[in-house]
Amino acid sequence: MQRDELAGWLRLALTPQLGTVGARRLLAAFGLPEAIFAQREAALATVVDSAVATALRTPPEGFESQLEATLAWLAQDPQRRQVLTLADADYPAALLALDDPPPMLYRIGRTDATPQRALAMVGSRNATPQGLQNARRFASSFAQAGVTVVSGLALGIDGAAHEGALEGAAADAVATIAVVGTGLDRVYPARHRELAHRIAERGMILSEYPLGTPPLAANFPRRNRLIAALGQGTLVVEAALQSGSLITARLAAELGREVFAIPGSIHSPHARGCHALLRHGAKLVESAQDVLEDLRFVLPAVAAPAAPAAEEPEGEEGEPAGEDPLLAAMGYDPIGLDALIARTGIPAPRLSARLLELELAGEVARLPGGLYQRQARA
Repeated sequence: MQRDELAGWLRLALTPQLGTVGARRLLAAFGLPEAIFAQREAALATVVDSAVATALRTPPEGFESQLEATLAWLAQDPQRRQVLTLADADYPAALLALDDPPPMLYRIGRTDATPQRALAMVGSRNATPQGLQNARRFASSFAQAGVTVVSGLALGIDGAAHEGALEGAAADAVATIAVVGTGLDRVYPARHRELAHRIAERGMILSEYPLGTPPLAANFPRRNRLIAALGQGTLVVEAALQSGSLITARLAAELGREVFAIPGSIHSPHARGCHALLRHGAKLVESAQDVLEDLRFVLPAVAAPAAPAAEEPEGEEGEPAGEDPLLAAMGYDPIGLDALIARTGIPAPRLSARLLELELAGEVARLPGGLYQRQARA
């Protein structure tokens, strides 16, 4: 992109109080930014209110320094850093379904391939161990099927989804897309810096926010509309009733995208958001294949698993007879030590020691509040 072209789009995006809807109306009325800024104030005021029309007549404060910073950022790695505008052929077509697509989109990472199939995965930042495991395994399965996983680089479910996609994707595929709420010259949260670098190597990171934008609270619910639009469906892995993930699910539904949710324990606050979605029409899923089949994504041919040499004898509840009695007593809901003692009759010291063994073996997870939860097998 030439300097003058970038300057026009950046000035439009930075104009105070204009917003993405106003920018799109101006573009529809007058054409490219150069033509917009050539208009008289009276003509602009027929499309936007008079205060914004006045603001459009002069470059916004800090515009020149922002332009120089953006040009320098692009020059550092022109093969992997881009600024896309609504006029570019490479602008993600899925975002055009929005009423307010960003006039400018910053991108870093794979620019040589465009995902044909994508699924948004979102969930709690304070996820349970089981939720993290589910997100990682589902994302890995989607990536193995050639589906790009879209999420928000947040702690918890988002991070696990990105990790799983990176594990499962083919080397030449766009494994995952992270849509962030800051400028692309910073990583938030900071502990995901290494993950962000890996995503940029094998996927891409997108932002509508100018370089230097800090992690403002209002930016994250807003970026959720981009996550919802980029996916052909949205899977909520784990969410409380007040989770921002429910915003993403609502936006996806409003765009006509499918919404999926993984059910959880009726006793877990992390499952209540998913259960609310299910009550309002989201599709219940128990496996990645449920989602792939519903979205009619053709699965790659895989070898059938080998049949076991002999059937294991089953116990009274249909579980293999060799199952650990403590795991059978736990079930899959979170449970406290006192309740386990009551169920099993095992003395507290011996029970605590056994729970530690199972935790180290990855069979049990320790939760806040002195609770334990059995981990589902892969």
